[in-house]
Amino acid sequence: MGGPAFDPVVLGHRLRHLRRDAGLTLAVLGERIGRPASYLSQVENGRIEPRLGVLGELAEALGCTTADLLDPTPPSRRAELEIELDRHQQGPWRSTLELPEVRAGARLDDDVLEALVGLYRVLPDVEVSRSGLASLEAGDRARMANIGLRSEMRERDNYFAEVEALAAADLAAAGYGGEGPPTERDMEGLAAHHGFTVERVKGMPRTARSVTDTRRRVIYIPQRDDLSVRAARSVVLQTLGHFALEHAETTDFEGYLRQRIQSNYYAAAVLIPEEAAVGFLGAAREDGDLSIEDLKERYYVSYEMAAHRFTNLATRHLGLPVHFIRTDPEGTVTKAYENDGIRFPADPDGGLEGARLGRNWGARQAWDGSDLLHYQRTVMDDGDYWCVTYIENATERTPYAVTLGCRVEHAEAFRGGDTLRRVDARGGDEQADEDLLQRWEGVAWPSASERSFVLTALPSAAREFTPFPGIDLMDVYRFLERQGGGPT
Repeated sequence: MGGPAFDPVVLGHRLRHLRRDAGLTLAVLGERIGRPASYLSQVENGRIEPRLGVLGELAEALGCTTADLLDPTPPSRRAELEIELDRHQQGPWRSTLELPEVRAGARLDDDVLEALVGLYRVLPDVEVSRSGLASLEAGDRARMANIGLRSEMRERDNYFAEVEALAAADLAAAGYGGEGPPTERDMEGLAAHHGFTVERVKGMPRTARSVTDTRRRVIYIPQRDDLSVRAARSVVLQTLGHFALEHAETTDFEGYLRQRIQSNYYAAAVLIPEEAAVGFLGAAREDGDLSIEDLKERYYVSYEMAAHRFTNLATRHLGLPVHFIRTDPEGTVTKAYENDGIRFPADPDGGLEGARLGRNWGARQAWDGSDLLHYQRTVMDDGDYWCVTYIENATERTPYAVTLGCRVEHAEAFRGGDTLRRVDARGGDEQADEDLLQRWEGVAWPSASERSFVLTALPSAAREFTPFPGIDLMDVYRFLERQGGGPT
């Protein structure tokens, strides 16, 4: 039709509002302009766009102007909500979620209407599909599966007897002598025991640590320039673990995560054999000289693997409940385990990955020191703990901290357990220093470090957005204080 463009839905609401203000029914208004009431009902519901001449007749009958009818502003808060609800329900979310259409009639309470519109507003403003919705649900299932498996590991003291027995049997079949780290010949014998050979090649897929041709029984790993001997041992054993444990392809996240945990456990149990390691650790415990560093050096593994392997054996064989954390330089948790009662920060569902430790935890304090090993006693809300933190890959682009700890009453079993470093990380750990805030807020402009994935800088749902996401402003302000010359 000709004439000015307008929104028929808003026009319909304005027409209904003006008609009711004039005290007219649809039938009476229809008689005045020579149109049936059914026609006007269609106009008021936004289903018909009246011609400009009809708009003039309506304006004259209602005692207003055509501009009043064509005003793009909803005539009331109620009308605004009804229009917004109608538009939301025309979008993809209602059909994707298979929700019934809600008619915003007179019987629909204003508060209910506000609530419905509010709920639609928080849905992502993107096109969705069944597959897209499924991917969101899949992420939740993966998180819940991870939380469930962590609970199971806690109940078992992170000790898997059946995997220990299999690793010991395989080592015996490969000819392992029973003391010290397995040799390269032991590794070759272990692969042969399961019918595999290992080949180093160029051009490995970037997203794969290893690729196995199960028909030819060949495990391909990157060449020596791309993968060190120590790292190669872990990769080969983690791959062999799947076959030794007779894993099949999985169709759910819990199965995938369980297989990964088991294959990693198998690799650690081969590289640090249970019987020999327990004898070594038991002697050190009697001397009050337990050290993850010694375990690392004796078995030629990374500090992370040594610390994680210690959690497998500590409670079952040494009577030591412990906790283990791997964090990035900002204190973000990437891996964690505990059976000593320490309370890690977590999301409402109990998920740990992505949570950030308080600045006074040992895993974060270690970055400010120059010692190879950072020992610390920490006062927590739920008790006092001791820990040792080691920074792995310190000179590379992706350093991370590995922390092993326990309650203070067990610290005497460890080297460094008598440290005098004592830090308070109780409830005020994350509270802002008001004096620092007053001196520096608004006059400091930090630039965030580069991250491999930009979203790692964003706050969790529980944290408010700040102008500098991913930056600890209290650390920034303390740094500026140390430089002297505070703001005037």
